[in-house]
Amino acid sequence: MSAEATNTGAPGRRRGRRIDLRRLGRAALSGSGARGRLPDAIDHVAKVHRAHHPGADLDILHRAYVLAESSHRGQTRKSGEPYITHPLAVTLILAELGAETTTLTASLLHDTVEDTEVTLDQVREQFGEEVRFLVDGVTKLEKVDYGTAAEPETFRKMLVATGNDVRVMSIKLADRLHNMRTLTVMRPEKQARIAKVTRDVLIPLAERLGVQALKTELEDLVFAILHPEEYTRTRDFVLAHAGRPDPLEATAASVRAVLREAGIAGEVIVRRRHFVSVHRVRLKRGELTGSDLGRLLVLVGEDADCYAVLGELHTCFTPFISEFKDFIAVPKFNLYQSLHTAIAGEGGQVAEVLIRTHQMHRVAEAGVIALGNPYAAPEAPDAPDGERADPTRPGWLSRLLEWQRATPDPDTFWTSLRDELAQDREVTVFRADGGTIGLPAGSSCVDAAYAQYGEGAHHCIGARVNGRLATLSTVLRDGDTLHLLMSADAASGPSPDWLEHARTPAARIAIGRWLATHPQEPAAPAPPAPTAPGPPRSAPRTVAAAGVGPVAVVAGGGGPVAPSVRLAGCCTPVPPDEVTGFTVRGGTVTVHRAPCPVVDRMVTSGRKPVEVHWRSSPDGAGTGDYRVTLRAESFSRPHLLADLTEVIAAAGAAVVSAAVEPPHEQRVRHTYTLQLPDVGRLPELMRAMRRVPGVYDVARAGRSVAPAPL
Repeated sequence: MSAEATNTGAPGRRRGRRIDLRRLGRAALSGSGARGRLPDAIDHVAKVHRAHHPGADLDILHRAYVLAESSHRGQTRKSGEPYITHPLAVTLILAELGAETTTLTASLLHDTVEDTEVTLDQVREQFGEEVRFLVDGVTKLEKVDYGTAAEPETFRKMLVATGNDVRVMSIKLADRLHNMRTLTVMRPEKQARIAKVTRDVLIPLAERLGVQALKTELEDLVFAILHPEEYTRTRDFVLAHAGRPDPLEATAASVRAVLREAGIAGEVIVRRRHFVSVHRVRLKRGELTGSDLGRLLVLVGEDADCYAVLGELHTCFTPFISEFKDFIAVPKFNLYQSLHTAIAGEGGQVAEVLIRTHQMHRVAEAGVIALGNPYAAPEAPDAPDGERADPTRPGWLSRLLEWQRATPDPDTFWTSLRDELAQDREVTVFRADGGTIGLPAGSSCVDAAYAQYGEGAHHCIGARVNGRLATLSTVLRDGDTLHLLMSADAASGPSPDWLEHARTPAARIAIGRWLATHPQEPAAPAPPAPTAPGPPRSAPRTVAAAGVGPVAVVAGGGGPVAPSVRLAGCCTPVPPDEVTGFTVRGGTVTVHRAPCPVVDRMVTSGRKPVEVHWRSSPDGAGTGDYRVTLRAESFSRPHLLADLTEVIAAAGAAVVSAAVEPPHEQRVRHTYTLQLPDVGRLPELMRAMRRVPGVYDVARAGRSVAPAPL
């Protein structure tokens, strides 16, 4: 059975109406009462439901209750209450959030198919296909094994079961909330196991579905079980302030006066933070004040009133502009809309303010539950492959469903699921065509390309961010405008480097699948290092002579060994690069930059690195002649070579050698080996090259380049 124990003394703040389970149990077994009336046990649920839906048909609830009570009769929970108290409590939770009648009917029956002789066919015959579908989905969830070894495959099944109808997950969340409220009679180790699953999967899903009322109470209950000391400290801190004057009440009174004077009809409420929220604020700010224990909530009638309230607050109080966020113009990924700001309240303390309409508040509290039946529209078409068209399904859920179809490996899918659920912030990027793209914070242009074009993003060759050319690795910020540049070459595809820039599972999965079907030719192996002295070679280029600038020193070598030390031509190290060396034929130590690919090949082949470092001379560190190789990535255009060499000459650098690769996918790579009189000018030179129109990246070269002799 899904509900195993009852203890009405569970720790944590309690939200909404609570019912006496013992009284409810007696009422559940006492029959229907007077003719024509609902049974006493379901009557309270019906009253709450009618408050949200005055015209609701209660006959179906009556029939569902009768079937559930008769089916569960004789079953008890571990605490001794009749088992029917559990589906009743789950249904009441959903009724308080404004769930529609079909959801409440399914919640009353959610354990009947799993725990009694009732079949899905019977549910369909008596209550219709919608209720049968929801009961079947919740039953599948109840069969999920939450053991660690089973996680990848069982959570894939869970997503498939719930993704077709978000109401399935709503019932599951309410079911878990009631079980968490009544968990303390369980063994501590079982409490911890259930709490961890709730923390890792169900709370993030509640956040994604926007059901804040369930999410916050679940957080407090999990907090009490997994972190009892921090929970007790936070609870004691909140209780210690309970009897003191609340500075937010005085600020709320001032805000009400301002709104009355401005003629704005609004309700101002002091909204207390739940325990986990207080704990997070304490970790962020250190010492807390009384105003940190809550926020002001202003509820108005229309969207325009929200901005009118904002204007009055910023005019009549001192605002903290850095705290302002507009989630009305750009809603969050979980349907949340509100204006956030902060003002200086009574005594100068910071008072955070949330401004929203009554409808926004319902959605903020109940998320998708507040949106009713997504299939009520008569012409709602079915989606391909049996997936229902759900107008309330958030974009993140559709992405997860796509990933589970595209990823046959359950471990890869589990990683994708955990990565997605771990994201606690999303950015909105505006497309050049006027649309928007929602992405997890930290996403790059690569992620945006796959979010917009899917598999078509394989042909992306560049981007403009806020009107300026940018690399595909550029991290996008909230509010950026993005124009993706696509290649006309159908044979073009992603580079393996894209995997380093991709943050979203959708992008990583698509890139990995393309690379797997388009294997690249392996790079030619480096020639083996000689083991015996060979014929004399031309004199190696040494580091700057003593007295001219920094020199490379072999650790333990007793000082500069310029005649036996040379800079590698493949990566051309200069101070202050991190360097390492390898002894080659003739006893010469070749110095490479630490990230140079040759270093990895040397180590793999068994060559022992030699420790080297830079040492400045006493009369002019940073001066002297240094050779460095730069690689410029750009879009192909006329006169690009001339413009780049002009910038190089203006910086006082001499071009030792230059190579321009043939254009590929409208991109071109320039490689320059330069002579610098002052290594300190290198960053400035690279910035100047990046400013050349068409150039989107300039970096130190990390592959072999044959430099011209000096």
